[in-house]
Amino acid sequence: MDWKGTREPADAWHMTDDLHAEHGKGDPFAAAIRATRMSMIITDPRQQDNPIVFANDAFLRLTGYERNEVMGKNCRFLQGPKTDDSAIAKLRAAIDERADISVDILNYRKDGSTFWNALYISPVSNDKGELQFFFASQLDVSDRKRSEHRVTADKERFEKAVKERTSELEAALEAQTTLLHEVDHRVKNNLQMISSLIVMQSRTIKDEATKQSLTTMLERIEALSTVHRRLYQSKDVSRFDVSDFARDLVTDLLTASGRSEIKSTLNLEPIVISAEKAAPVALMVNELVTNALKHAFKEKPDGTMAGRIGIKMSQPDGHFNIEVSDDGVGMADASGEASFGMRLIKSLARQLRADIEWRDAGPGTRVVISMPNEPQQKGNVS
Repeated sequence: MDWKGTREPADAWHMTDDLHAEHGKGDPFAAAIRATRMSMIITDPRQQDNPIVFANDAFLRLTGYERNEVMGKNCRFLQGPKTDDSAIAKLRAAIDERADISVDILNYRKDGSTFWNALYISPVSNDKGELQFFFASQLDVSDRKRSEHRVTADKERFEKAVKERTSELEAALEAQTTLLHEVDHRVKNNLQMISSLIVMQSRTIKDEATKQSLTTMLERIEALSTVHRRLYQSKDVSRFDVSDFARDLVTDLLTASGRSEIKSTLNLEPIVISAEKAAPVALMVNELVTNALKHAFKEKPDGTMAGRIGIKMSQPDGHFNIEVSDDGVGMADASGEASFGMRLIKSLARQLRADIEWRDAGPGTRVVISMPNEPQQKGNVS
């Protein structure tokens, strides 16, 4: 007989007949498995129930049985109540298929104590390919398994602790988010109340310049109110979608102006900024769009004004760029010295470490604001 798959099996097997081994004349392989400290057995599948026909001394020391207690028996006597059924099923399938198998399985000694057995089984066939025996080696890996179990237990404890801490942090974050939402909601309501007071006050004022100043202030307050409304509606209170805000703001300002003949062109990339930048950015955008609506276009003889206002937002190189343009008459005070709105924009730009530039759009004016911004993340904040 020979090891299945060995090159020139018959010759290799029978060559040992002429050799002498320390533990006996004849096959040195048999002598080796008798003498090795590795636990080994051989079973005979040609007999009923595939019994053990050879067991070396190492197997007897490992299991605690005498030789006469194991010979002629199927090795399932090593199994017990806690032996994994799936491991047993794998062994049975490998034997049925005459295939090699290596598996860790919990076995029982004669005294009832358990050990983890790194079991390897391989079929042995003769030169005609007929199954003769199954060879099996056993190795006690209980120490390794105990270490694995400790690692697994430590991992489970760690994962449980992390899960509990994560749950606590999520609850704290949810509470903080709820609180911030409530703050934004109250700020929005207070700003709306201030807006109402300004409207009421403006109705009592006769001076047109003063009334116009109050109207301009009202627009700024309403822009801030829109910011807090969007923060209140956002799932992430730390981030603000400035592009969505700009779209709402332009729509609201054009509607409030009553100048339906003035159109808008929006080229808005999804840009998210930190919440603390939301108010100053909103005020700058509001100021630029409002200024264009009021000063960029000439009134026609029929009392109408035609033109186009464009807003572009992009972040090509880590800097958030805002461009507000019009095709009107151009800005006489592009330096910003005589206008409170322009001074406000410059003050806000300094606060945001932003650069601001007025350019001749020919026709009209283009204002470009560029400020540092964090890298954009996928998804949105709504």
